[in-house]
Amino acid sequence: MAIRVRGKSAWVYSQASICHSKPLTRRRADAGATLSPQAGRGADPGRFHMTAKPLASRIALVTGASRGIGHATARALARAGAHVIAVARTQGGLEELDDEIRSEGGSTTLVPLDLTDYDGLARLGAALNERHGKLDILIGNAGVAGPSSPLGHIDLKPWMDVIDINLTANFQLIRCMEPLLIHSDAGRAVFITSGTASKASAYRGPYAVSKAGLEALARVWAHETATSTIRVNLFNPGPIRTRMRATVMPGEDPMTLDTPEQAAEHILPLCMPDWTETGKVYDYRTRSLMNFRPPV
Repeated sequence: MAIRVRGKSAWVYSQASICHSKPLTRRRADAGATLSPQAGRGADPGRFHMTAKPLASRIALVTGASRGIGHATARALARAGAHVIAVARTQGGLEELDDEIRSEGGSTTLVPLDLTDYDGLARLGAALNERHGKLDILIGNAGVAGPSSPLGHIDLKPWMDVIDINLTANFQLIRCMEPLLIHSDAGRAVFITSGTASKASAYRGPYAVSKAGLEALARVWAHETATSTIRVNLFNPGPIRTRMRATVMPGEDPMTLDTPEQAAEHILPLCMPDWTETGKVYDYRTRSLMNFRPPV
């Protein structure tokens, strides 16, 4: 692994792989699912208040960290004391994030990486293993909206572009980061989903399918790691003032929407060592932890 330093931050260029080459012991997951509200046994995200540095000495990886919810979550984690591994395609956005985190007394490692570079994700896992020997927090935030068209009008390439980033990249993240999360005394993983996954909204096919797949992926992983110290959950932000939202809903007044910073404050508690729930989804709009259950 080679590290190039930018100020107090490090740019990572990694070389080997620690991804699983064999499947782990499997636990059975439920079939289809609907959602029901639940009062979680972990800390309530709606009632979280920052103490000194609750994530001091924790290592957190955030994808899609150059803007939107990923950017805001990276800053929130850094303010809580975590060292943030910020992953994004946009180098300029990463440098802006780095400046902001450093101005608030935090630290980052910047990783300019396209998540469809699956070998690159494997090398990143190896680099983190070499440098830190563990990972405490994984935020799977990066995603693309894809085309808004009837399914029959969508070409294969734009379909695959959405699936590759929104679903397959998260699968590869699980493969490559689980060995590091196992080395944490309280590994936490949060994936950003969407209500479109259950609504199956017309003309949003690639995005809806990718997020439905992501929810199933996260739930399977939660079942598989239920007896470990890893906790896996989903976060549904609903409509948030982001560039992606503006692209999909161009006629919407963005000032009527909550900001990424507001949503990030509700993601933070799911990353805490004392968070105990797994296999659930936190719905930001209703401020409630939802439980998956088979349809009646």
